[in-house]
Amino acid sequence: MSNIILTADSTCDLTPELKNKYQVSYIPLHIVLGEKSYEDGVNITPPEIYQNFEATGTLPKTAAVSTGEYLEVFRPVVERGDSVIHINLGSAISSSYQNACIAAEELGNVYVVDSCNLSTGSGHIVIESAKMIEQGMDAPEIAEKLRALTKKVHSSFVIDKLDYLRAGGRCSTLAVLGANLLRIKPSIFVSNADGSMTVGKKYRGKLENVLIQYVDEQLSAYNNIRTDKIFITHAGIGEAYVKLVYDHLKSKDYFENIYITTASCTISSHCGPGTLGILFMTE
Repeated sequence: MSNIILTADSTCDLTPELKNKYQVSYIPLHIVLGEKSYEDGVNITPPEIYQNFEATGTLPKTAAVSTGEYLEVFRPVVERGDSVIHINLGSAISSSYQNACIAAEELGNVYVVDSCNLSTGSGHIVIESAKMIEQGMDAPEIAEKLRALTKKVHSSFVIDKLDYLRAGGRCSTLAVLGANLLRIKPSIFVSNADGSMTVGKKYRGKLENVLIQYVDEQLSAYNNIRTDKIFITHAGIGEAYVKLVYDHLKSKDYFENIYITTASCTISSHCGPGTLGILFMTE
């Protein structure tokens, strides 16, 4: 009897405990600092990226997983008669999905799913896949169901400082100065159609107040939120803010599991420290 092996891009941001529980194998994207390339989460960490930015004022470049790298992972699985379900970072923000599809087409028995999301938005799809594997579904059926589920994942973040967005060319120096003076903290929403990102509400005030307002507004925007799990995913933000959001969610007595995770190097290098989001699914 053949098995189904579950793989995912390193950007799905599950905790080591969840990764082990659901038997997920990560395939790392690349972080390029100067002349040296690193593997996301393998030989570089987000704090090292922050330290480099503080020292140099420049952001690393991020690079997709190549078709050849996917082939190296998928081929041994297929050759021993097993199948692969692979969950990708949203196709709008990385060519990893296209590269994985090319590898899958060459090998067969590899089912690539565009999560249409990032970070633990993709993580939701990974966990759903693992549960379907446990239920004994076959790979084509799982892939079909997962592609429908991507529209039910809702991901967003609040960013405290815009320095990384400025360094990455996503906003002007003037906009950063104005935002800092006015204590504006924008929210970023991920489209669950393809993973693209847009600026949402621009909050104003102290970060602790903004985070509570943001959480309440996100939860009140939907009347059919799934209760089984929600992620708090953050990048370089103080533990007190994470605890604040966790305690606020806990007080609602709604979610069975509230998972706290740290954003991968790929995600962190774009948003920078001081970022926090909640990511959940609807029915």
